[in-house]
Order: sequence, then structure tokens, then C-alpha cells
Amino acid sequence: MESEAPQVHPFKHRSSLPQDLRRESRHRVRIERVSPSIDRGRYPVKRIVEEPLDIEADIIADGHEPLRVLLEVREPGERDWQGHAMFPGGNDLWIGQLVFRREGMAEFRISAWIDEVVHWQDSLEKKYRAGQREDLEVELLEGADLIRRHLSRVQDAEAAQKLVHWLSLWAGPGDLDLRVGMALDSDRGQEAAAFPDARFVTVSGLYLVHVERERALRGAWYEFFPRSSGTVAGIHGTLEDAARRLPEIAAMGFDVVYLPPIHPIGRSFRKGPNNTPNADGEVPGSPWAIGSEEGGHTAIDPRLGTMGDFEDFILAARALDMEVAMDLAFQCSPDHPYVQKHPEWFRRRPDGSIHYAENPPKKYQDIYPFDFLTEDWEALWEELGRVVLFWISKGVRIFRVDNPHTKPFPFWEWLMMEVRNVDPGVLFLAEAFTRPKVMYHLAHIGFSQSYTYFTWRNTKTEIEAYMTELATPPVREFFRPNLWPNTPDILHEYLQKGGPPAFLARLVLAATLSASYGIYGPAFEWCDNRPLREGSEEYLDSEKYEVRHWRPDPVHSLAPVIARINTIRRTHGALGWNHTLRFHPVTNEALIAYSKTGAAPDDWILVVVNLDPFSAQEGWLDFTPPGGEAMEVHDLMDDARYTWPPGPRYIRLDPADPARVPFHVFRRVG
Repeated sequence: MESEAPQVHPFKHRSSLPQDLRRESRHRVRIERVSPSIDRGRYPVKRIVEEPLDIEADIIADGHEPLRVLLEVREPGERDWQGHAMFPGGNDLWIGQLVFRREGMAEFRISAWIDEVVHWQDSLEKKYRAGQREDLEVELLEGADLIRRHLSRVQDAEAAQKLVHWLSLWAGPGDLDLRVGMALDSDRGQEAAAFPDARFVTVSGLYLVHVERERALRGAWYEFFPRSSGTVAGIHGTLEDAARRLPEIAAMGFDVVYLPPIHPIGRSFRKGPNNTPNADGEVPGSPWAIGSEEGGHTAIDPRLGTMGDFEDFILAARALDMEVAMDLAFQCSPDHPYVQKHPEWFRRRPDGSIHYAENPPKKYQDIYPFDFLTEDWEALWEELGRVVLFWISKGVRIFRVDNPHTKPFPFWEWLMMEVRNVDPGVLFLAEAFTRPKVMYHLAHIGFSQSYTYFTWRNTKTEIEAYMTELATPPVREFFRPNLWPNTPDILHEYLQKGGPPAFLARLVLAATLSASYGIYGPAFEWCDNRPLREGSEEYLDSEKYEVRHWRPDPVHSLAPVIARINTIRRTHGALGWNHTLRFHPVTNEALIAYSKTGAAPDDWILVVVNLDPFSAQEGWLDFTPPGGEAMEVHDLMDDARYTWPPGPRYIRLDPADPARVPFHVFRRVG
């Protein structure tokens, strides 16, 4: 007896397919590995206005028909998509480029489809050249049907008329050779192919591009305390005193003047000189202990002046082609009005007290952190957003954000989105010395720039590895470094022990490795290298806790060198980019060499620095310029000129040489 045949189950109906697969069931083209993209398009890549964005994607299809690929972009503030052709780069890689004209959030996507028109023209031409005339009439009939289908999707009357005329030249009777020649018009074929059947077009997901103004990428920053701008020792300076400093800062070539907090300072647990807790008397206190009976985050410390004085300061900086960056420190002194009016915004301990801020072993008894997880979080967020908009109304468009990594990511993402809806040109610098991936995530969610680990990267190996990481995709697509050799919080051992040569080395490294850099002055230009104690990175007599009187010291000032370097930065466009950074071998670990290139082939800058602040160092530089031929180079620091034959170049830099700085900044002559 025969066994019973197994029951054959019918295939399930296609409606049971997963929705995304069903939607693509007749899409023959696949778009993969779109680059650049951050977390598969969840976060935007960053560009400034007029900075090119090169886009790549792997695009494949079954079969051998040619593809048509369109890079579609929606500029900030626009509703319609604009299409740009992408071009094959080999091995199924397709390449396109976008340049954005305005600030804001842009979008792009990729559309791809089988190019039936080009495929038909290619087949027709091959059969014609092979002499297969018996097939040509049918080919022309098929082509006419194809073009008519494409014509049915053309909405532009002029474009449709051109295609109708083209079709009339070869779709009817007449000389076969003449008709084939007309049908093979590649220009008309390209025009017809631009109107495919949407059912068979594969469209990628959306990718975001955050387009910002130029200052988001490049600029020289100068930080100083207005209260130390007075002309009389021991007397608290004012914003009017600070405004009188602006011309000398502008003369050094800075673009941004950054002020630590200028708000009223609390009296409770006020810090005294060298971070002395519970200081008595009229010590000025730390500017980061914000808030007193005189007001909070939207008030000016009365010792500095009035709101009118601040607005005058903004205008004075603007007249010198500089911007003012304001410190955004979302924290309070115990005397801040928020503490009394909104106690729910602060976390209470079991004994009813509020825990002050800490960063062990550092203690900030004069600061209360906000509780961003409070039940009243929406009101807290709205109030802090109002603070930012208030200062924007006063003319501030750059904010240096204090410790953003200690506040929730969603808060910053919301705040920056809301602010940029009001003014897309507002920039945020993250002062986040924390874990690398946290710093990168802050860049993902909207921070324009970030402080870096540059301050602690002092050897050749450290500098090359770190800066290569920052200048290379994927990091370069979203993270813009702002290099600071010193800050009011950080006086690195290298500066403490290396004296002026160390300051010069770190200056040129910061100013030429990155398109954005900053210094904390006058401490930097006058080489203040006195630590609080051995092994500490705190300054002795730090301006964070007392008023300093900086007496002019032209003989020992680095101001002329700073001005020269900033002039070079402005004059030579190559230094305005980060992604063109390339390091070059030198036969001495104390010598570091790197170059940057600009838009023009001969726009390049080569920098060589002696990292040893104590001894002369020499070595052979392996650098092959574009073209590889002999050339003349110009040292932009001392105007010396050298003729370099092909091959290695001998370099010697002596930090003790009073006539020269311990570095070269070369450009090619001619």
C-alpha cells in the first residue's frame, strides 16, 4: 500500500509579508552604506554654509541594466526637494556633492531606479551596429511605448513638449537609419529617464545636515575676566574697563571674546583667594556661584556695571569685528532667587539641606546643582530656555556651556532645537572634559564645537593619534574641536615647567592644528605658569577667586607672536579646515610636522614644531609637496626663504634662540 503523500501547503499570501518588505516588493534597487551618516541618520552631520558635503552610497540591483541615481536635498527653510545627479565611482559606489546656502537643518535622501530609457537606447544601438535590422522596427515600437509612459508623468509643459517632438521624429514611418539615429539622442534619453514610475523607485531614508555659520568651524577665542580689567591694583574692574581692553584683543587677531559669568555672585560659602572656603570680608567670590539678592541668570553683577554697559560692550566688540561669547552655567549659589522661589528645582537631602556640587576631590560649597529630574522639570526647562533667549535679545549669539555632560542629554537637545528655531545662527561650545563617547554624543545632539583633550596631549605620538582621530571620518563629520592650551581651571605641567618656549609651542599647535582655538589671557600671553602647588593644575592666585591686576609687560608678552599667527590664520585658507590635516615623518620624536591644504592646489601650509621647550632639536623631515619638484618656501614667522630640492629636509629648532620662535610655518612661494 502506498504511503500517503505529504500535504503541500500553499505559500502564504504576500499580504503577510513584513510591511517594509511588502512596500519594497517591486523595488529592484538597494541603497546601502550611505555616507556620511551619524547613527544611520538619527543625528545630523555638520557643515558650514558653502562647505562641500561629499556623499557616497553603495547602490546595487539585480541584472545588468544601468541605474539612475538622484541625490535630493531640501535646504533649511525650504519645502521642495531639489535633485542632483550622482555619478558612479566604481564597484557599485555612487558619489555626489552638496553645498548649502543657508543656516539651519537640511535634509538629503537618495533615489535610485533602473534606467529603462538608457537601457533601451543601449540595446537599440548594439543591434543596429550588429546589423540586426529585422529587430529594429520592434525595438522602436517598444521604445515609443516606453517614452509615452514616461511622458505621462511629466508635469512641466516645456519639458513635455520637447519629448513629444523628439518622439515624433522616430516613432512613425520613414527612413529606418534616420529614425534610429534620432532615437539614440542621449540628451533626450536622459531627459525622459528623469520621470520613472514611482512604484519602482527606491528611496533611502532621510539624512540630516546641520548647517551653521562660519564661526561654528573656525575662529580664534580670547577669554578674560572683566573684573580684572581695572587699572588700579585691588580695585574691581567694570565692563567699561573691559571694553577698553577690546582694541588690544582685536589687534592680536581674535574673533571671539569669551567672558566668564558676569552675574551677581552669592555670599553664602563664598570662595576666597586660592579656593579658600567660607571666606570673610568683601572677597569677590567665584563667578560660577551665580545668584544673589541682586538677581540671577538674567542680571549683571552690580560691581561690573549695568545691563546698558553690557550692551555697550557687545557693540564695542562688534565694531572691532569680534563677537562676545557668554558663559552658560546652569547652577545656583545658595542665595539665588530660584532657591527661594522654586525649592522644588533642587534635590533635598534627608536632613532637608541641599547637596552642594562636587567633582571629587574638588568641592563647590558655594554652588547648588539643579535637579533636572524634578517633578517640575518642564517649568525648569522653560525657565532655562528663557534665560538663553534673554541674552540672545541682548546681542549674544555664542554660548560657552559649562559642564553640559552633567545635565540630561534630552534637555540640551530640546534647548538647542528651540533656540535655533528662533535664531539658527546661535552657536554652543561644550566645555565637557569627560569620556570621549559622551563628548561625541553632545556633538551629536547639537553642540557646535567642543573642548578637547588637547591640553593633555603633549607628546608627538599623543598629538598625532588624537588629532588624526578628530580630523578623520566619522568623527570629523560631527565633532568640531576647539583647542585650548590653558583655561582658568587648567595649567598643565608642560606650561608650568617649560616657560615661554612651552607657551609658544602650545600656541602654534592649537592655532594651526584646529580651525578653532582659544587662550585664557592675559595669563597666556604673559606666560603665567605658577601652580597652586606641585602636582596641581590650578593657578596660584587664580582669577576664579580674586581680582588680578595684570600690569602690562611688553618685553615678555607673547602678543606680537599671537598677532602674527592669527594674521596667518586669516590670510591662508588652508588653516581654516580640519579634515585636510596630514602628519609627516621627522627623524626626531621631539619634532612634529604636519600640513593642511585649501581649495587651490598650491594653497598649503606646513608647520614644524619643537616640542622640547628646553633643548635644541634637529632631524630630517620627509615631506613631498604637491608635484614633487624642487620649490621655494617662505617661513611666515620670520620671512626667511629657502629653496628645497626633492628629498628630505634638514630641520633645526632651538627654543633658546632669542631671534627665532621654536617652530616654522611654511608656505610655498609661487
